[in-house]
Amino acid sequence: MREKGWIEGKNLLVEYRFAEAPDRMPALAAELVALIPDLVIALGPSPALALKSATAAVPIVFVVVADPVGLGLVQSLSRPAGNIPGLASWVPGDWTAKQIQVLRELIPGATKIALLINPGNPIAAPSAARKLGVALPIVEATTDEDLDIAFASAAAQHADAIIVLGDVLIIRQAPRVIALAAKHRLPAMHFFRQFADGGLVVYGPDIFDLLRRGGNYVDKIVKGTKPSDLPVEQPTKFDFVINMKTAKALGLSVPTSLLLRADEVIE
Repeated sequence: MREKGWIEGKNLLVEYRFAEAPDRMPALAAELVALIPDLVIALGPSPALALKSATAAVPIVFVVVADPVGLGLVQSLSRPAGNIPGLASWVPGDWTAKQIQVLRELIPGATKIALLINPGNPIAAPSAARKLGVALPIVEATTDEDLDIAFASAAAQHADAIIVLGDVLIIRQAPRVIALAAKHRLPAMHFFRQFADGGLVVYGPDIFDLLRRGGNYVDKIVKGTKPSDLPVEQPTKFDFVINMKTAKALGLSVPTSLLLRADEVIE
């Protein structure tokens, strides 16, 4: 926003609300809408859905939302309609398939890959795994304590690996998530770059790039562009990081083909 000439305290007033508990989202969304803002930014699916329910008049820009069509936020990516365009963190199909393929290159013969989600943070379930012949058991964590149970459940189900879908809970508890994966010897794939310090693989969209591009969205709308005229944008930059220390600790031999494709290899 600063690059576009918007300076907080000068020509920009920002009101923040934050809630880790999903049941607080509707009340906080209503608080923001009651301020009659020019625009609201929703970081993640839960805030976006809460704000959509709270207003059809105030423009809402969502950022880092997986499958906004599947969640019912927009009608389509090209023509979102209504008051809520934004930037998706990923959409179903090839992206999920790529994640699974990377894990299967790391772990040849893997047939069961657990999926860690927060049920309080809505996300459309990936379907690509079925096409690749991989079972995708879901383990859930809504609280910090649930993380221990979720990883124990994945291990008890003899999962060959685990995909960790990021949300506020999981990002805040990144060191704990990494430690639990190591404890249960579960090769883990993470979405966000901050998990590279100890996490086995990071393979996901560049969130900071999405946030920067979100500023462009805000600038356009504040300057008069109709939200319904802005298509939903998808990630254009990605992080692919492999941590060789973690791979060695898990007894994994990382193929040269993967190392050559990685943006960064941590020795």
